[in-house]
Amino acid sequence: MSHARWKLSREKTLAEGYSESPEVTAERAEIRLAMAFAKAVYDRRTELGLSQTELAERAGLTQAKISRVEGADTVPTLPLLRRLAMALDASLNIALDNDGEEVTFIAHSAA
Repeated sequence: MSHARWKLSREKTLAEGYSESPEVTAERAEIRLAMAFAKAVYDRRTELGLSQTELAERAGLTQAKISRVEGADTVPTLPLLRRLAMALDASLNIALDNDGEEVTFIAHSAA
């Protein structure tokens, strides 16, 4: 089944009056946030032309840890967020609200 069919099926179910439990809604939000962070790390790493191994060396981590971060398979701690931002030569901005989340790395200017 294609993802488009899943979306249509979900929209049809929601239109029929089904609503997700608060737990499921919260879990979806956590997954979206983890995926947004994973994408931001990947995008910044590739923008810099770094491999996962090179980023791991810069951050003092293992390549496996970077892979888990980029795969949204780990919940990053504040110290990990700081290490990644420093290794990616960027500031990390995370915006959270009811409508969604946005995770971006802002490159430090070359001054």
